[in-house]
Amino acid sequence: MRYFASVAMCLALALPAYAQEAQQPEETTAVAQNTSVIAKNYMVSAANPHAAVVAREVLAKGGSAADAAVAVQMMLNLVEPQSSGIGGGAFLLYWDASEQKLLTLDGREKAPMAATPDYWLGDDGAPIGWWDAVVGGRSVGVPGTLKLLEDMHKAHGQMPWGDLLAPTIEMAESGFEISPRMAASIAGAQKRKLDLFEPTRSYFFNADGTPKEAGTVLTNPEFANTLRLIAESGAEPFYNGQIGADLVAATRTDINPGILTEEDLAAYEVIERDPVCADYRGYEVCGMGPPTSGGLTVGQILGMLEHHDLGSKPNAEAWHLYAEAAKLAYADRGLYMADSDFVKMPEGLLNKGYLKERAGLIDAAASMGKAEAGNPPWQDAQLRSPDTQLERPGTSHFVIVDAAGDMVSMTTTIETGFGSRVMSGGFLLNNELTDFSRAPEKDGKLIANRVEAGKRPRSSMSPTIVLKDGQPVLLIGSPGGSRIINYVAKSLVAIIDWNMDPQDAINLGHVVNRNGATDLEEGSDATQYQAALEAFGHEVKVRNLNSGLHAIQIKDGLLIGAADPRREGVALGH
Repeated sequence: MRYFASVAMCLALALPAYAQEAQQPEETTAVAQNTSVIAKNYMVSAANPHAAVVAREVLAKGGSAADAAVAVQMMLNLVEPQSSGIGGGAFLLYWDASEQKLLTLDGREKAPMAATPDYWLGDDGAPIGWWDAVVGGRSVGVPGTLKLLEDMHKAHGQMPWGDLLAPTIEMAESGFEISPRMAASIAGAQKRKLDLFEPTRSYFFNADGTPKEAGTVLTNPEFANTLRLIAESGAEPFYNGQIGADLVAATRTDINPGILTEEDLAAYEVIERDPVCADYRGYEVCGMGPPTSGGLTVGQILGMLEHHDLGSKPNAEAWHLYAEAAKLAYADRGLYMADSDFVKMPEGLLNKGYLKERAGLIDAAASMGKAEAGNPPWQDAQLRSPDTQLERPGTSHFVIVDAAGDMVSMTTTIETGFGSRVMSGGFLLNNELTDFSRAPEKDGKLIANRVEAGKRPRSSMSPTIVLKDGQPVLLIGSPGGSRIINYVAKSLVAIIDWNMDPQDAINLGHVVNRNGATDLEEGSDATQYQAALEAFGHEVKVRNLNSGLHAIQIKDGLLIGAADPRREGVALGH
């Protein structure tokens, strides 16, 4: 009962965030002005109060950041199922305080071994429509999140694995109230066939076909049973047992059936990769390397901006420079970045000389229009065609610092909101294979992010840990599809260049460019720059920009936590 009392207290404290989310599905934004939370010993910032509470209780019992991450992800799977879960994939940065070492784990989904480059081509030889690809088992990649959690816990966990799943099992059985954001997400996804398959339809919709509303008490006994098996036996029944067999069967949908096999699940491995780090104004900004483009593209944006003065506070000139740097970085992203286990990539994408040369293309007085990819240092160059495939937002991010100084920055996803619409074992399955380019080539040149057997699709997820003099000073990341890179880079500029409090930096209106129009967040302070940016020559669009940034800053011996007011998350600590 202690857990549920804690949740009730937390929800009361988080009420303003819930209230402002009243009509917010995955695609909409309503910004409140949250304030930072300060603690001395440990902290978590996550996208749902239930998840933040279970993590705080793990940390209060002496659990590690790894323990808390397991508890957070399992609870998010239950109470924010549209965004992440064990049916998806994740990227994780882990700071090991005892070893003074930054680790990165790649739990990205994989294509089935039977997949070929023509995977998304129709009978006419042309790529099928994006939503036609999403819905059904064919879009499901081999999930990696559960294996990532297990590997991380084996290396860094302190508490028994099963204890970390217990709160989610309890809540799945006793029920939880559908939050306003989840309810709006369900209603918004109905037009995108969320109600097409069982058991997804019965779980999210009433018998008369109407979406279940906010405040409805939802139970998930099937997920509770799945988690019991995992609590007892770890990831084994998922990758080599009944959970996996049921998952594979579920992908054989009548519409758009999948080709995933039990052998694909059994062969899955989490990969520890080298961090991707970029120097920026005396800081070392570290992220995840390919198959996500996040670490490289954030690093490129900052590496170019280092050659320009952005002033001491937000201003139109700085946003112009930012948008131009983002164009150049996204141009390189589209041409070069993919799963580096399959595709040769330039070694020099973060080369300082190269980024200085690219920064020199930025005109402080005028927009360049659409940017072209550069020619970074190579060992083995290949002709290839740019890819404009962009992910949809169905993702979550959380950050954790424990009492011993271990830290987690993890971005987790099932791709678009509610993934493939296919459910198995009480959890949704991803549609991550739509993150591949649906065309394998263009103008006779191969596209780096084409489908290949066993390949991991390119991502924009950007879990980040910033170091100063070799020590972590900031953890940050966000959901948001291909805009994640901009959300994270903009927040880093606000904190590092403009010395903003992390919550103020997150609250700051978004300015986004993905090598096209410059998007300004509707209803935010960013719209004041529209006329000035248009005078620079930018095509400006004012639009909905729904990030889910979560951050913890380590400063003067304190932990300063921040949660994005555009969603329903909170930061909690002691």
